[in-house]
Amino acid sequence: MLWPATLAARRAAPLHARHLRFAERNTGPGTLHCFVLDCSASMIARGQFALAKGLLVALFDRARAERADVALIAFGGARAELRFGPAVPRWWNERWIEPIGAGGGTPLEAGIARAAQLLEAAARRDPAQVRHLWLFSDGRSTQWPARPRRANHVTVIDCERGAVRVGRCEALAQAWAGECLDAQALLV
Repeated sequence: MLWPATLAARRAAPLHARHLRFAERNTGPGTLHCFVLDCSASMIARGQFALAKGLLVALFDRARAERADVALIAFGGARAELRFGPAVPRWWNERWIEPIGAGGGTPLEAGIARAAQLLEAAARRDPAQVRHLWLFSDGRSTQWPARPRRANHVTVIDCERGAVRVGRCEALAQAWAGECLDAQALLV
């Protein structure tokens, strides 16, 4: 509410609804952060899965503070499933992500296909919304899915650790015209 404008409209009269003046809020387009988490067995080997889950909690907290919509897709074994959203998280903490387990194969195509469906539906609902895809993976997959076309921005969080690094996360990010961030470097 704009108090100076309201008081000027009221003058000496008693305050009525017709005197109230409000500022228009220009919130701009909304944002959707679609997080896709690799829950395959290879993510457990050197603590990559725990690292990815910790980073997810921090990113969910940031999205909540920005009042952005978020979605979480977990893929592992032979499937991909939507675990949260898309919605603005009212609260978020480790209790939501702790039960997510890992094991089995790396159905990267299934995870990205599920994300592509979600992003497509979000684009139909709100074409002005900015849609960001975040992939958390160690890149230990032989699958090479196409970039979801409704993702405005793509960030691949490279969770690969070890002496011998395959580098597939960096290659995938380049193929998708996105950026690749090292999960270890984000902890610093």
